[in-house]
Amino acid sequence: MNFDHSEKVQGLLAQLNAFMDQHVYPKEREHEDWVNDPSKLWQHWPGIEPLKKLAREQGLWNLFLPHEYGAISPGLTNLEYAPLAEVMGRVPWSSEVFNCSAPDTGNMEVLARYGTPAQQAQWLLPLLDGAIRSAYVMTEPQVASSDATNVALRIEHDGDELVLNGRKWWISGIMDERCTLLLVMGKDASIGEAGGRYGQHSTVIVPRGTPGLTIVRNQKVFGRLHSPGGEAELRFENVRVPKANLILGPGKGFEIAQGRLGPGRIHHCMRSIGQAQRALETMCRRVEARSTFGRKLSEQSAIRQDVALSFCEIEQARLLTLKAADMMDKHGNKVAKDLIAAIKVVAPSMATTVIDRAIQAHGGMGVSDDTELAYFWAINRFVRIADGPDAVHMNQLGRQKIKELSAIPAQGMSPADASGEQPAHPPGTTGASVVQPSPAR
Repeated sequence: MNFDHSEKVQGLLAQLNAFMDQHVYPKEREHEDWVNDPSKLWQHWPGIEPLKKLAREQGLWNLFLPHEYGAISPGLTNLEYAPLAEVMGRVPWSSEVFNCSAPDTGNMEVLARYGTPAQQAQWLLPLLDGAIRSAYVMTEPQVASSDATNVALRIEHDGDELVLNGRKWWISGIMDERCTLLLVMGKDASIGEAGGRYGQHSTVIVPRGTPGLTIVRNQKVFGRLHSPGGEAELRFENVRVPKANLILGPGKGFEIAQGRLGPGRIHHCMRSIGQAQRALETMCRRVEARSTFGRKLSEQSAIRQDVALSFCEIEQARLLTLKAADMMDKHGNKVAKDLIAAIKVVAPSMATTVIDRAIQAHGGMGVSDDTELAYFWAINRFVRIADGPDAVHMNQLGRQKIKELSAIPAQGMSPADASGEQPAHPPGTTGASVVQPSPAR
């Protein structure tokens, strides 16, 4: 594995860092004040569109799309995109500036990979253009949606139409006035049990204004409404859309979900590492500038240990992210699934730990909105649940590793030792160590 950045990526990194320095970091406070102003709830910050126009003019647009879609993006691999996503992650809302924000990225990948030409013309092109926004609608309140096969929203076939009935919640981005497209996963009544566990679901395009679709309530995350996109609970009551809105075909919903979530999970990890790195930098500046009991905080052994551990943990997570991205590029998402699961567990957990240390070093300021730290912590605590909670990833990863590694013949052990049985003792011994005489010289 060679993780040295190519000349192309080095050039894009230089461009991106310069753009962040000149146009994004100076606007952080303005953006923060706008999205948390109750009088501007669900209105997108007006400064975002000029920044998007400028980023597009500079070629910093659709950076997330893989190489097979190079005609409409710079054509980066996952490995090449990783350092760019890390930089964007340092300011969470900045991903939208470069048309690289979730859930749009995952939805664009679904439409680019699985959509019909008509679906791509109607929905993918406006998304690639940054003209509209979208939502991915999977999680449900009645079932444990960490197991996607539990998803129960009912999709019935009625002539040339599909009829959707059910409830959904934690739907990110739905409140944004620019959100016009929903990709909805549900159980296809035309298939039933015949589809088996993984072939019963379908994914359907639902335009935002379709009759029968109701926003039941907005949902807060750690006290924030996350305007303008937010999270919400939805009700589908006889929502009718054309059968032409079915993506890939009946029973392909689980396949689409898995194809969508693989890249999305590693994108989250890339951004988490950017937030952890920025938290560490913020922490170092703080402890170098503050003194207690006649000494700088930076001279305290406990602080130095926190900084050292944070550096080690960030580097470890970054390398695992790059390895997973490299495996995805070379062998595909399915082969890389173990590494994707591993980094999805490691990165947000690492980030919450590092950010927590930075918060502690800042005292009361650390839990306020005077720095980015409290928001970073909340984001990464949420990411430990988003796109599959830690426990699910660890259960599946552990099961796969036991199956894989237990099949490897033991080396340097007797069969009895390998099975965990105690070896038989020679007659006349008690099992205590027997010291053998040294061989004659």
